[in-house]
Amino acid sequence: MNLEFNKNEDHNRRLLAQLQKRLAQVKLGGGARRIDKHHKKGKLTARERIDYLTDEGSPFLEIGAFAGDDMYKEHGGCPSGGVVAGIGYVKGRMCVVVANDATVKAGAWFPITAKKNLRAQEVAMENRLPVIYLVDSAGVYLPLQDEIFPDKEHFGRQFRNNARMSSMGIVQIAAIMGSCVAGGAYLPIMSDEALIVDKTGSIFLAGSYLVKAAIGEVVDNETLGGATTHCEISGVTDNKYQSDQECLEAIRDIFSNLGITDNAGFNREESAEPKQDPNEIYGILPSQRVKPYNTLDIIKRLVDSSRFSQYKADYGKSLICGTARIDGWSVGIVANQRLVVKNKKGEMRMGGVIYSDSADKAARFIMNCNQRKVPLVFLQDVSGFMVGSRAEHGGIIKDGAKMVNAMANSVVPKFTIIVGNSYGAGNYAMCGKAYDPRLIYSWPSAEMAVMSGASAAKTLLQIRVKTAEAEGEPLTEKQQQEHLDRITEKYNQQLSPYYAAARLWVDGVIDPLETRRVISMGIEAANHAPLKEKFNVGVIQT
Repeated sequence: MNLEFNKNEDHNRRLLAQLQKRLAQVKLGGGARRIDKHHKKGKLTARERIDYLTDEGSPFLEIGAFAGDDMYKEHGGCPSGGVVAGIGYVKGRMCVVVANDATVKAGAWFPITAKKNLRAQEVAMENRLPVIYLVDSAGVYLPLQDEIFPDKEHFGRQFRNNARMSSMGIVQIAAIMGSCVAGGAYLPIMSDEALIVDKTGSIFLAGSYLVKAAIGEVVDNETLGGATTHCEISGVTDNKYQSDQECLEAIRDIFSNLGITDNAGFNREESAEPKQDPNEIYGILPSQRVKPYNTLDIIKRLVDSSRFSQYKADYGKSLICGTARIDGWSVGIVANQRLVVKNKKGEMRMGGVIYSDSADKAARFIMNCNQRKVPLVFLQDVSGFMVGSRAEHGGIIKDGAKMVNAMANSVVPKFTIIVGNSYGAGNYAMCGKAYDPRLIYSWPSAEMAVMSGASAAKTLLQIRVKTAEAEGEPLTEKQQQEHLDRITEKYNQQLSPYYAAARLWVDGVIDPLETRRVISMGIEAANHAPLKEKFNVGVIQT
């Protein structure tokens, strides 16, 4: 291996170590002291409940692990958004699991909690996966109620989704394993079955303090809404259990009796590991994002047997399109080529930039994949579309619109991995979050923004300098540099993949070596939902 490879590997392994350290911290939830307090009540933590519930040794694809990361500092933080969610297996059946983390503010709902819960429900609805809710929540976090209560994508939307999923025939099982109060009480009762743990689970619209304040009645919480009350008197819950473990075993029993559903019919053969070592990705991916690299070298370390069949290999070279298999699943891959390449006229093309011919090629390839019912995988390392008079005269906007139109109207499932840059309209064209990828994950090397930090800082500085000159108070060189440094520092913080993951712009940050598993589980999930829409791109200018 050459020196450059070794430098890249060192850099990317440091990023990986940082990822692992941050994940370990996130998994502590509210911290060791609160976990210990939780255990003393005879309760498992959210993550322990999921581990017990899901099949031993089976993978669990977490969604939104970094939700809320470095947010709500003035409120003590909200690690993982106060809820653990993901795709797992129960009795061999793939499902979505959502578990409140009561070690974080008693499982109270922050704005990001609502967004994460809705994302988990979206995954279940898109893929027609059964949902298991492990409920242990104090309800809405009142200091932020105006940011979570009344709007369309706020707290109440989850109950609308409960009803919609029921009408779609999606199984929903809820276990009340702690508090379940106020509006949140509707979630388990709108599920197909509602189980409750005796003495630790409780469910009511208003707790004992509020009842006394509202109507003067004095009653304890257990009498008001405990397991005995709701299983023997109100009939609100179906069965009670003596421990978390017994309740979780009951859910496993329910899943052992579920019928088999139709599937979408995506093509899968026996899986094969890549022939080219995936560990070499760390050495291929440059430590400096401005440096070129051959994206084919990455693809061949992700796909089965390192076999990749290119579509229009000699045309529109700044985008790589082609078919392959990932863990046996047939996929169509659209990836940004980061090499500097020549077009058929001998003109040099910058890596990571989408040109007219590349956009045209990608649009045609996406149409082909829809015609053949082949799921799409987007590997993003994109600086945006080409700019300048030549590009504009050549119709870059029109060709870019073709690509966006084909991608946005795609009916086969789409999966997006952000490898490096994800800037501007390139994010959109390569199936960013706004375009409904079934799953979207970032590598630790990713950056997401309207433009790079350097470009943004220089643009904002130019505006500031012009404004100062117009006001008759021109900035000195020192002031300009100070202003540039401040802008760059703030912008670089916002470029971080963890900043994006905290806000659920992506579903998580992963080790590049996890990419095959993420895509494979994503397609397996998508295969539970037969395609009902027909592919139609509408109006495309030619």
